[in-house]
Amino acid sequence: MADLHPTLARVTARIVERSRDSRQRYLDLMDREADRHPDRTALSCSNLAHGYAAMGDDKASIGGGKAPNLAIVTAYNDMLSAHQPYGRYPEAMKLYAREVGATMQVAGGVPAMCDGVTQGQDGMDLSLFSRDTIALSTAVALSHEMYDGMALLGICDKIVPGLLIGALRFGHLAGVFVPSGPMPSGIANKEKQKTRQLYAEGKVGRDELLASESASYHAPGTCTFYGTANSNQMMMEMMGLHMPGAAFVPPNTPLRSALTRAAVQQLATISTRGSNPRPLARCVDEKAIVNAIVGLLATGGSTNHALHIPAFARAAGVLVDWSDFDELSKDVPLLARVYPNGSGDVNHFQAAGGMGYVIRELLDAGLAHDDIVTVGGQSLSDYAQEPVLNDKDLSWQAAPADPLDPTMLSPVSDPFQPDGGMRLLTGNLGRATIKTSAVDNERYVIEAPARVFETQEAVAKAFKAGELDRDVVVVVRFQGPRANGMPELHKLTPPLGVLQDRGFKVALVTDGRMSGASGKVPAAIHCTPEALADVSGVSGPLAYLQDGDLIRVDAHAGTLSTTADLSARQPAAAPPAAMGVGRELFAMMRAGADGAEKGGSAMLALAGL
Repeated sequence: MADLHPTLARVTARIVERSRDSRQRYLDLMDREADRHPDRTALSCSNLAHGYAAMGDDKASIGGGKAPNLAIVTAYNDMLSAHQPYGRYPEAMKLYAREVGATMQVAGGVPAMCDGVTQGQDGMDLSLFSRDTIALSTAVALSHEMYDGMALLGICDKIVPGLLIGALRFGHLAGVFVPSGPMPSGIANKEKQKTRQLYAEGKVGRDELLASESASYHAPGTCTFYGTANSNQMMMEMMGLHMPGAAFVPPNTPLRSALTRAAVQQLATISTRGSNPRPLARCVDEKAIVNAIVGLLATGGSTNHALHIPAFARAAGVLVDWSDFDELSKDVPLLARVYPNGSGDVNHFQAAGGMGYVIRELLDAGLAHDDIVTVGGQSLSDYAQEPVLNDKDLSWQAAPADPLDPTMLSPVSDPFQPDGGMRLLTGNLGRATIKTSAVDNERYVIEAPARVFETQEAVAKAFKAGELDRDVVVVVRFQGPRANGMPELHKLTPPLGVLQDRGFKVALVTDGRMSGASGKVPAAIHCTPEALADVSGVSGPLAYLQDGDLIRVDAHAGTLSTTADLSARQPAAAPPAAMGVGRELFAMMRAGADGAEKGGSAMLALAGL
């Protein structure tokens, strides 16, 4: 095993020092929780009887308090393709638990919205705060204190971070994430992208667009592009919270069933009543969080995790910021090219060597922490493997020594890019992140006059009218957590891509999000402070911009600036709060949300975390 890379060691040490007090408070709380309620037999007889009244033959095991009783917290619904396979998981998981003398109960369900359905629609304004809602729902599910461990069934965008935040507040228990895998590959991603751009230009109609989209998103399983959902699965591997190699095995296959069985039975082993207890609080520490960031950078993952990692880290008492991402990005090479950063999807990535190959490369280069407490092995080295079935027996073998498809994976010695492709921008327009892994190098610096908007719809209207056919920095403001819940602005991608293809210098600057589908157009996103005034009444810099202001987005220098004198101006008035689709119910979350760099959470801010 190689010595730690000095940058990895330095950033980790800084995070440990920054988090010293908050981490200790968290661990002390988890110790008190474990001492306060060591097992379900501390419940009164009436409490306990309510808890197992419907459990049939399992009543004796649960009531006796000697065998592990494991919670299932599920994000099942059959509108979200990635979660449709979860429908029958509890039935099977209960059988797997009984094989090792344990019991399982569905402790509760959590909401699971599909950003693909709400993308560009009013419902997207609820997306970021669905993460906090999921965390709260997880806490409600586990509040019955009937359990010795947690099986967490979730895959997609806000769902895994929300489950993890909620589960970490019960970190005295063991926890295992149980994925269901990606759908089969559909049409080529470049063909889908081309149809979207043709539709944006008015050259094909809605029927052609729907046919293209349906050929891409077409079956049970996770969408196959490398967005937030699949980046979640990568992170769970890098943090050791899956069974090794579980992330990208397709649903409804014998290998997937074997991995689910192994996850349940391993959870029984590492549970409070198991032979080898491993509390989640001890698994998710500073080193595991750094591994998640490194994995994100090495694979060109979703920019959404610039919000989610700080948020779930806070739930474990660990404090990270975008400077940590930026410093690591300079020395973590890009080892994967998965659409939208390449032509192949996660199925091609898995076939080429997948996470086992990536983890081994990172460990061999000293770019990941091996000495973390994992749920499925003794260290992260156990995740540098891939699962296989021999007859019906599950085992693990070493990942391929070399990429089986060099267009999908590369070694540390010859990476696709020398850096991780996610950078911090700072300047008189605030702090922002930019994902450069899919951006051509000649577009790393864009300097052009601003055109300022306050909605995606206004951008689309100006595009159709030909008003943006020039070098332009499109500014979309009042899209932050406090303004409207920080929706993804993925609807902007096709028109901005068309402008760029026409030969114009184009960039986006916004306090909103662009998601894991951030692509070839340079985008300074998550700008903080956001345009809407904070609780003290101070507006962020974007609120002062006007059409024609010269803006420079410089990914080489790491700067985001304007030559305009903002100090002489009054901030623009914010649009009125939107009503409908339940958005008014989330007013309290918007009002209490903190900045994007802290995770954009009202719940964590108000909890003092």
